Amino acid sequence: MAVVNRDPRTAPHGTRNDAILAAVLTVVAVGLALSTDQSRRPDALGWTLLLAAHVPLVWRRRRPLLVLTAGLALLVPYHALQNNHFAATPATIVALYTVAVTGRPLRTILAGVVVLGVSTAAMLTVSTHQAVEMLRISGWVIATLFCGVDVRYYRQYVAAIVERAERAERTREEEARRRVAEERLRIARDLHDLLAHTITLIGVQTSVAAHVLAADPERLDRETVAKALDDIAETCRTARGEVRTTLEVLRENDLPDGRGPLPGLDGLPDLVETARLAGARVEQTVRVRRAPPAVGAAAYRIVQEALTNAVRHAGPEPAVRVDLYEDEGALHLSVTDDGTGPTPGGTPGFGLVGMRERARSVGGTLDAGPRAEGGFEVTAVLPLTTTGEENA
Repeated sequence: MAVVNRDPRTAPHGTRNDAILAAVLTVVAVGLALSTDQSRRPDALGWTLLLAAHVPLVWRRRRPLLVLTAGLALLVPYHALQNNHFAATPATIVALYTVAVTGRPLRTILAGVVVLGVSTAAMLTVSTHQAVEMLRISGWVIATLFCGVDVRYYRQYVAAIVERAERAERTREEEARRRVAEERLRIARDLHDLLAHTITLIGVQTSVAAHVLAADPERLDRETVAKALDDIAETCRTARGEVRTTLEVLRENDLPDGRGPLPGLDGLPDLVETARLAGARVEQTVRVRRAPPAVGAAAYRIVQEALTNAVRHAGPEPAVRVDLYEDEGALHLSVTDDGTGPTPGGTPGFGLVGMRERARSVGGTLDAGPRAEGGFEVTAVLPLTTTGEENA
C-alpha cells in the first residue's frame, strides 16, 4: 500500500529501483523472445532493438514522456521486422503506466492515441492482418492507461486526506497554544486584581493600626487596634482562598473545568464592605436581575480594581459610588469617586489595562479617566448576551 500511495517521482531510491525493474523486464523479454518458434525469434538487429528499448526505463520516473518516445522509436522497427511481438509488451505497458500515473489525463489520452496510431501504422506496413491484430489487443493499452489514471487520482485523494489531517493537527496545536496563552493571561489578571486589592487594603488597615498606636500611647484604643488587626486577618484569609481558587488551574484536580467557581455580582457587597473598612464612603446601587457567569466575573473584577484604585489614589475617606444597571441587553457599570486621582508622574500599573481586557473578554467596552467636576470615573458596558468564553 505504501508503494501505491506514494508518488513515484518522490519515492526514495527511484533510479536504483527503476534500474532493477529494467533488468527484470529485460530478462522477461529475453525469455518471451526465446520461447517462440525459431522463425519468430529476433535476429541480431532485433535483439539490439529489444534490449535497447529497456534501457530508457531506468529514467522513467524523471522523464516519462521521453522514455515512452524512445521506447516507441526502438520498438516500432522491432515489430516491423516481424519479431516476437509479446517480448516487448511488458516494457511498453510499464512506460504507458508511468505516463498515465505521473501526468494529467489529457496528456495520458494523447499518449495513448499516439502509441496506438504509430503501432497500427507500423503494422500496416507489414500486413493488414497484423494491423487488425494490433487494434484487437489495444484494449490492454487502454486498460493500462485507465489503471494509471485511477492510481494517480487515488494518490491525490490520499495526499489530500493526509494534508487535511496535518492541517487539522496544526490547527489543534495552535488552538492549544492560544488557550494556554489566554489562560496564562487570565491567571495574571486575576492575581493582579486580587493581590493589588488585598495589599492595598492591608496597607490601609495597617496604617490605621499604626496611627492609633502612635497617636496617644498613654490612652491606647485597644478595641480599635484589635479591630484593625482582625480586619487584616480576615482580608488575608479571603485573599488566601481566592489565590487557591485562581491557582487551582495549575494543579491536577477533579473539577470538570480545572477551576473553582467564578466570582460574580453576588460578591459585590463584600467588595463594598471591604472598601468601607479601608476608610472609603461607598454607596452601591445594583439593578441587574442576572448575568452570565463570564459577565458577572468581569464586572466583579472591574469593580474590585476600581475600588482598589479609589482607596489607593483618591485620598483619605473618599466618597465612592458604584452603579450597575441593565439597559438594552447590556450591563452598564460605573464607579466614580471625588478624590484627587493618581499622582502625576507616577509609575503606571496594569490596573486600567486589566480592566479593559476584562471588558473585551466578554465583548464589552470600558472607559476610565478624570471627571470634569473632579475625581475619577470608570464606566463599562458589558453585553448580557455575550458569546464569549463562559469561564474567562
